[in-house]
Parts: sequence; structure tokens; C-alpha cells
Amino acid sequence: MKFLRQLFESIRFAWQALRTNLLRTVLSLLGVTIGIFSIVAVFSFVDSMNMGIREQIDSFGKGVVYVGKWPWVMSNNYPWWKYINRPTMKYSEYKYLADNLENSQAISIIDGRITTLKNGNNSMETRLNGVSYEYNLISEVPVEDGRYFLTNETDNSAFVVILGASVKEALFPNMADVIGQTIKINGIKFKVIGTMKKKGEDLISLGGSPDERAYIPYTTYSSVFQKDYPEPDIAVKAFDWDKGQETLEGEVTGLMRSRRGLKPTQESNFSINRLDGAVKFFESIFASMNVGGGIIALFSLLVGGFGIANIMFVSVKERTNIIGIQKSLGAKNYFILFQFLFEAVFLSLIGGAFGIFLVWLMSHINFGSLKLTLTIGNVVIGLMTATVIGIISGIIPAWIAAKLDPVIAIRSK
Repeated sequence: MKFLRQLFESIRFAWQALRTNLLRTVLSLLGVTIGIFSIVAVFSFVDSMNMGIREQIDSFGKGVVYVGKWPWVMSNNYPWWKYINRPTMKYSEYKYLADNLENSQAISIIDGRITTLKNGNNSMETRLNGVSYEYNLISEVPVEDGRYFLTNETDNSAFVVILGASVKEALFPNMADVIGQTIKINGIKFKVIGTMKKKGEDLISLGGSPDERAYIPYTTYSSVFQKDYPEPDIAVKAFDWDKGQETLEGEVTGLMRSRRGLKPTQESNFSINRLDGAVKFFESIFASMNVGGGIIALFSLLVGGFGIANIMFVSVKERTNIIGIQKSLGAKNYFILFQFLFEAVFLSLIGGAFGIFLVWLMSHINFGSLKLTLTIGNVVIGLMTATVIGIISGIIPAWIAAKLDPVIAIRSK
């Protein structure tokens, strides 16, 4: 009980010392404030980018494997001649997988190209995607007005189209409801059956901005646009219980090899790709950014730490006489040590808290497609780092103060 009372007294003395020397306290905070601000800001930016990219990649299909001619990740010496001679994916193979797969939620065949859409004198060059019926179960197609494709439209080559928000605005600048209107693609009339919600800018652009896309049935796309260089992919969505999509990938591999008549000794002439490869790629970049940002911020913290240590040495020198009086009245060494150590920690924590406050203010700034978020985890990291800096900076001055001889200390001026 006595120890706790003296501990509380040490905290009170430390706080009074900071209030008494307010100007010196504020000046000594700057280094720690800048350092903690740098660390928390870097971690917050990296976490926010990571979160945004993960959300965007998930919108293209979480738990989805893509079967295609080319692998998405290649080594520096990849055998391109081997891949270029592979057969492209066929609609009949998509139907075969759709009829025989047992471990999939949904399956769709996809292909696309850049082309020009026209409505009278208005036109826009955009990404036109041909998709089969279950594509909206694979990837996000946020229809705002109108509807998605019907099965008879995707199976029977209907000339219908769903427009992205920017495409709609470009082709119909003065019209709110465009459902039922017609546009021309390659001189062929297509009926608008749906328009999508405006998404805005993305951190990364996988296949172009969603607002600048248009969708038509795959059967229509293949008959009109796929005559030259067809490169379709078959997207298959796994069940939620199939973590890592290993069961689905094994089944797809077996069915595709059987369909193409490959012998056990023959290499697969198709590739199975996942979006988690892109996630891992970005995670490696973000890890490097965290390390680099942490190193840069460390230099600011070193400057702040030296500043606090210097202030603490000055504080010990100024209060040597008071330390001697306290010791002569029975104050223990740990009471004196805690008194100065708490003062250093308070200095560092106040500076750290102000740095975190600056990051919080910055999170309200519009950074376009990046939404900066200050997480509890990063706040804790900032405060813990400030505490450690305060302890390291204050331990030596506090130790020196605790070891002062009371007689010599009282006689000092």
C-alpha cells in the first residue's frame, strides 16, 4: 500500500514538473510527435491501401479460380512458346465443366475487348465483356436500373447490353432512364436492359474501371467479336468450405485433362489462376513499404528520444537540491527514479498522442480512391512506441537522480 502511494506521488510530481516548465515541455514534444506521426501515418496508409485493394479484388470474385490459356504469374525465363501453342478455352469446355462439376457454386465463361459504343453522335471507347448467365454470381455486377441477363438471352445470343455508369453518361448525357433505348456496337443495334451503380475510382484497375465497362451475353460476343484472337477464361467459384479452393482446383484439373484427352505423363495445356496471387503480390509490396516507412520514422524518433533525454538531464540538474531534500525526508531511490522516469514517459506519450491526433485529422482529407483509416491497432502501436521511447530516453537521467547522495544534493545550487 505504501509502495502504491509513493508511486502515485511520483506520478503527481512528474506531472507538476511538466506543467511548471510548459514551454520546455512543448518544445521537447516535437521530435516524438513527428516520429509517431510518421510511423502511424505510414502504417495507416499501407493498411488502407491493402484493405482497399483486397476489397476490390474480392469484388472480382472471392474464392474463384480462372481456367485459361496463359498463367497470370510467370518467371523471367517463362516458356512463352509453350503457352502460345496451347489451345484456347472453348464454349463447349465451359458447358462440359458446368454439367460435371460438383464442387462449385457458379461457373461463367468470360472474354472481352476494347471497342466503341455509339448512340447517335455520342460515342465512348470502353471495355466490352461477353459473359454467360452466372457471371453475376462470380463477380460483382451492381445493376441499379433495369435488370441482369435472362438465361434465354445468354443462351440464344440476344442483342442486349448492360452499361456502366460512365458509359451511360457518355452515351445518354441528358437522359435519366435509358432502359429500352438502343445503342450500336460494331454497327449492330443492342437494347439497353440495365445500368450499373457508379463506383468511382479504384486503387488498382483490373480490366478497367467498373464504370467504364459494358456487358453483353457471351454467345452474342463470340458470334460478333471473337473472330480474331479469342482469349476467353472460365471462372469457377468454390464453396465457402473449400478454403484455398484446393478441392475445386483438383476437380477442374481432372475434368479438363479428361476433356482434352491428356495422358497421365502429359503436361496440362491450360492454366488455373487465382486472384489471391495478386493479393500476395501486393502484400509483399506493402510489407516493404512498412519496413521502409518504419526505418525513416525511426530517425525522427531517435531525434525525439535524444531531445527528451537532454531535457531530462537538465531537469535533474535543476532539481538536484529538491532531490536531496526529498531523500533526507526519507524518499526511497525508486521514488526518485519513478518520478523522473514518469516525466519522460509522459513527455513521450503526449507527443505520441498529438502525432496520432494529426493522423486522425489527416484521415478526414479526401485522397480520391484511397480512404485513409486510422485503426485501433495502429493507435496502440503508436502509443506503445512512444512509451518505449520515453522509458529508453528517461531511464539514465532517472537512474542518475536516484543515485544522488542526499548531502551533496542538498548543498548544490
